[in-house]
Amino acid sequence: MFGKQAKKCCMPYRQLNKVESSKQASRRLRVVDGNLDSNRLTRMDHNTKKWLEKIAPTDIRFNEPMSKHTSFRIGGPAEAFVTPRNVSTLRTLIQGCRQRQIPWLIVGSGTNLLVKDAGISGLVICLAGCLNQIEQIGVNGHQVLVTAMAGVQTKTLCAYAIANGLKGMNFALGIYGTIGGATMMNAGTRHGCVADVLDSIQLLTPADEIVQFNRDQLRFGYRKLFWPQARGDQAEAPPVILASTFRFDIDDTKTLRKQARAIIKARKRTQPLGMPSAGCIFKNPVDGPSAGELIDRAGLKGKRIGGAEISTKHANFIVNRHNAAAADILELIKLVQQTLKSKNGIELEPEVKIVGT
Repeated sequence: MFGKQAKKCCMPYRQLNKVESSKQASRRLRVVDGNLDSNRLTRMDHNTKKWLEKIAPTDIRFNEPMSKHTSFRIGGPAEAFVTPRNVSTLRTLIQGCRQRQIPWLIVGSGTNLLVKDAGISGLVICLAGCLNQIEQIGVNGHQVLVTAMAGVQTKTLCAYAIANGLKGMNFALGIYGTIGGATMMNAGTRHGCVADVLDSIQLLTPADEIVQFNRDQLRFGYRKLFWPQARGDQAEAPPVILASTFRFDIDDTKTLRKQARAIIKARKRTQPLGMPSAGCIFKNPVDGPSAGELIDRAGLKGKRIGGAEISTKHANFIVNRHNAAAADILELIKLVQQTLKSKNGIELEPEVKIVGT
């Protein structure tokens, strides 16, 4: 059984401190969407900048263009942008921001993110360059437990699983971004989703405690993950996913590689993977045709505003054709929503996270 081994999943990344038992956390469920509350925006003073330079002297940048950190290649500047090198620095940054009332936003690879043109006040904390270990922590017959920290690229875990003959991650082939983001939004495709293989998660709470929740304590929704509310957990200060543990079946590497090639080939044929985008812009309705089919039927494929276009290859993608602004993307989103509301009475909800001012 996984029992004792499963408890070790909180400790393969040696810098983590003692984990609080999830039984000590409140059982009330909540959902986090990861959006920054733009109503809390403040400007950094000289002392705050000095503090950040002291905490991360080589990893802090001010007025950093977010267009360099999103797959859209769009976005105004972050007032401050930092890539912490370890969990200790991450904790110091978050607690310092709370004490100084500085808004902060956790990002990964920026693949499901639209940053508005005026940029982001406060601190953007990027996990894509840290928290990047993968560790096998348990084996039981034909199943294996693997822990991936939040900054691991999803494609890296897919490659790891295939190379080690572990079945379960091929659904995520072609999903860009990090494991932290994929877990938080229960990322998925028609081949499966995170919920199919997730065994447990580890969170850093606003109270600076590290807690673990096992699968039976989690609830999954379409592009959402719910977990019990931990101490100090508030809507304006959501917990940070530090790591996710997955349960994979043992399979043949050659078979997995063959399946992977077929999935990737299909994605290349049907999606505009060679152009800057954020993947699917809208969540699919619960019933009926997909968002892409609805947009296509409404005659909006190929519609352009400024440098942005609703993809002619897949209508649920908006692509940055030529120096698009975030405002162009937002206008296309609004156009789609208004058109489908008028034609079909359907209200499409964005899947992409929209942040900034």
